[in-house]
Amino acid sequence: MKYFSNQVAAISILLAGFVFFSCSQVTEPRTEMVMGTVCTVNAYSDGTTKLYDELFARLHKIEDDFSVNISTSQVSAVNEASGQRAVPVSSDVLYVVRTALKYAELTGGAFDPTVGPLVKIWGINTDHARVPSQQEISAALALINWRDVVLSENDDGSGTIMLRRPGMSLDLGGIVKGYAADELTAILKARNVKRAIIDLGGNIYVFGTKKDGSLWKVGVKDPSAPEGNPALVLSLANSTVVTSGVYERFFIQNGVRYHHILDTKTGSPARTGLLSSTIVCESSIAADALSTSVFVLGEEKGMALLQEIEDGRAAGTKFAEVPGLHARVSAVFISEDGSVTASKSLEGVLQVNNGTPVFK
Repeated sequence: MKYFSNQVAAISILLAGFVFFSCSQVTEPRTEMVMGTVCTVNAYSDGTTKLYDELFARLHKIEDDFSVNISTSQVSAVNEASGQRAVPVSSDVLYVVRTALKYAELTGGAFDPTVGPLVKIWGINTDHARVPSQQEISAALALINWRDVVLSENDDGSGTIMLRRPGMSLDLGGIVKGYAADELTAILKARNVKRAIIDLGGNIYVFGTKKDGSLWKVGVKDPSAPEGNPALVLSLANSTVVTSGVYERFFIQNGVRYHHILDTKTGSPARTGLLSSTIVCESSIAADALSTSVFVLGEEKGMALLQEIEDGRAAGTKFAEVPGLHARVSAVFISEDGSVTASKSLEGVLQVNNGTPVFK
C-alpha cells in the first residue's frame, strides 16, 4: 500500500465509438496529476471549463488535506503529533477517518488506516523498496491498531484526531480516492450533468449512461497480461469499479515478487491465492476500502463478508450505517490459476474474455 496509490490502475473505459462535442462552451476532457496519480474527468456535452475548474479544485483540496507527502496537510499534522496530543481537523478529514475506522471494524482489521508504519518500511513503489527484517516488521505491526485512533466531533462536523501511541501514522490511501470520486459525483449531480466518466488512476465512476441510453463498458486488466486486452468487461451505469491487484506496483528480490497490498496480520504482502479483486457498487468510498479488504481476506472470506454485508443491510443492522453500504456491493476475483469468481448479482453484467466465470 502507498498513499493515494492503493488500487492499481487496472480498469479502463472502453471508448470505441464515443464522440467528443465541439460546441464553443464545451472543452475536451481534462487530465491532471493529482493525489499521486493521473486523474481524468470527461463530462461530454456538459464539460465546460467552469465545471472542470470546480471538479479539479476539489481534487487538489482533498490532496492538500490528506496527503502524507505534504508536510502541511491535516493528516501529516495528526501523524506528527502521534502519542502527544489531539489535532484539530476539518469535517472532511474527520468524516473520512471515521469511515475508515468503520471499515476496519467491519473487516476485522483487513482494512486498517493505521498501516502507515508498515507502508514506510516496505517502501513499495518508491526508489527504496526492500524486504524489511522480521524485527522491523514486528516493530511496525506493534504500532498498527485502528482502535488506537481517538476522535472527537464538534457541532459543525469538524473535530480532533489523536493517535494514542508515538510512532503511529495514518495512511488513507486505501479510501481517499474513493471519497474523492464520490465528491466529484456529488458536484456532477448538483450541476445537472447528464453523463460523465471519472477516472482517478484506475478508480472509475461511470455517471449516467451513454448518449444513446446504453451502458458504459468498463474493462478490468488481465493480471497475466496487463498490457493486453482486458480480462473482464462490465456493463454499468451510475456505478464505481475499483480493483486491487498484485501486478503493477511491486518489486522483485531474489526472484520473489513483493506486491503493495500489505496484510496487517503478517506485516507482509498478502498471499491469498488471488491476483486481483474488483468491487462494483454505487459508492466509491466503499469500493475503495473493500477492494483491498477482500483481497487480504481471500476469495472465500471476502465473499462471506460481502454476503454478511448484504444480509445485514437488508435487515437494517449496523451495516446499513456504514457509509457507502446503502446499496448492493458485488465482487469479481481473479485467482492465480486464472479462474474467475463473481457475485451472482453480476450475472448479465460481467463478460469474461477467456473462460467462464463462477457466480456465487
